[in-house]
Amino acid sequence: MRRIAATWLVYAWIATLPGSLTAQHASDTSTVGDGWRMVPMGTNMPVLPGLEGAVPMVGPFVPGTGVDASALPEARPSQVVTMSDGDTLDISVSMVRRTIEGHELVMFGYNGQYPGPLIRATKDATIIVRVTNRIQLPTTIHWHGIRLDNRFDGVPGVTQPAIQRGESFTYQVKLPDSGMFWYHPHVREDVQQDLGLFGNLLVTSSDPDYYGPAHREEVFVLDDILMDEHGLIPWGESAATHALMGRLGNVMMVNGETDHRLSVQRGEVVRFFLTNVANSRTFNVTFGGNPLKIVASDVGRYEREMWINSVVIAPAERYVVDVRFEKAGEVAISNTIQAINHFRGEFYPQIDTLSMVSVSEEAADPEISEAFETLREHREVISDIERFRPFFGKEPDHELETTLRVRDLPPSIVLAMEADTLFYPPIEWNDGMPMMNWLSTGAQVTWLLRDRDTGAENGDIRWHFDVGDVVKIRVFNTPDSFHPMHHPIHIHGQRFLVLSMDGVESQNLVWKDTAIVPVGSTMDILVEMSNPGEWMLHCHIAEHLNAGMMFSFIVSGQ
Repeated sequence: MRRIAATWLVYAWIATLPGSLTAQHASDTSTVGDGWRMVPMGTNMPVLPGLEGAVPMVGPFVPGTGVDASALPEARPSQVVTMSDGDTLDISVSMVRRTIEGHELVMFGYNGQYPGPLIRATKDATIIVRVTNRIQLPTTIHWHGIRLDNRFDGVPGVTQPAIQRGESFTYQVKLPDSGMFWYHPHVREDVQQDLGLFGNLLVTSSDPDYYGPAHREEVFVLDDILMDEHGLIPWGESAATHALMGRLGNVMMVNGETDHRLSVQRGEVVRFFLTNVANSRTFNVTFGGNPLKIVASDVGRYEREMWINSVVIAPAERYVVDVRFEKAGEVAISNTIQAINHFRGEFYPQIDTLSMVSVSEEAADPEISEAFETLREHREVISDIERFRPFFGKEPDHELETTLRVRDLPPSIVLAMEADTLFYPPIEWNDGMPMMNWLSTGAQVTWLLRDRDTGAENGDIRWHFDVGDVVKIRVFNTPDSFHPMHHPIHIHGQRFLVLSMDGVESQNLVWKDTAIVPVGSTMDILVEMSNPGEWMLHCHIAEHLNAGMMFSFIVSGQ
């Protein structure tokens, strides 16, 4: 509490200095220079002295400069594409016209859709996807979470050249695991993904009882986007803006819609496939107090279904949850958080509606409603994981720590950050310092993954494994860096178990490809090296990735 109180005193003092902007002026998003508009500021957030009129040190980028938006095709809602083994899908990456919050915008789309096509295929199938690039930026597609052949992983400079405008690339996507996966670019994700390049790939099991009974299934792609009264806030042209905390939007979307709605019957059990495609935001999804159980995550089912109160889902994670809507009426599915205002040094509750659910008086099939009460245990999952239990207690094979290095930031930002007055929660649910975050670019901020044994950082880390190795990795998120921040760590091409967090062992395991490490926490993971090739490990906050937080490792053998 002393640190929080001190924060408020510091910024109260700053707000009285000559030249400081009031909160009212800080909310002004008129053009401030070089094609930039000041990022939207919350109430009671003054601009630091010396930052009046400041803009990021990189130029601004907005898609379709000089293009008449009305001449572009209007984007369409995502369509389901069912594919069998050997089928081919053509995907065009192009500019589209979208209307969000009353603004007609130029954005990107896969096959002109938002999100991109929902691909459905069965486990063990191989599908062919031919991608043609029609936007001005080079691009690729990364098949997130899928243990496919390395040459089709979509990482430019590692597995393929980037697809230039007018060029095509054909992916062969082998599907060895059931679950909800997704696809997105691996070139300037902070721009391309934010502008709409993402889609889901649902891999179904041949077992009709793979999941328990439900009346229906719904796919929820969670996202946000940063706008003001003029439209989209520009992105950095040569490097990402918002390099400290990542670009958190102020407009929430489900499946690309800002006013998403569902209609269900009383007692209906809905299975939600949740995917977080936001650049930086971690959501805490609540379902209006209705009973909720977690079923699966990134690469399959949990050992046991569990009752939970909400779903904490970091960028790139997926969760499968079942919800029973108990009573007739209107129910909000919400992002329910404790936000922080660094300038006032205080927490405050914040609830953002993601979707409104209308529950009718008509009762759903009671047999399925009653079956919802049963928490299933998945013996196949337990048996699969049992093979790895002899490795749980071993010492880590490798240890990583996360931190950052900065240079050439405005002195006001450095003084504020080094004053030891800011409080950093384990997870930053919101942008509590919008202007400082916006002005910090990937040219000034380097986020680091450091090998604690060798001292090597990011691309200088050299790890080499063989197929069949079972590797324990410990990740420590340093709490005393220039700006501590949680990190969703993603490993390409393999699957892993989160064994423990801060020494507390996981009691219900599930295979993952992405897992969040809160500030000050230590996460132990066990990686099954099953897939040969050169693979990436990185933070999935898009701006942290752009600021260097990545390296690749090699798995040899067949």
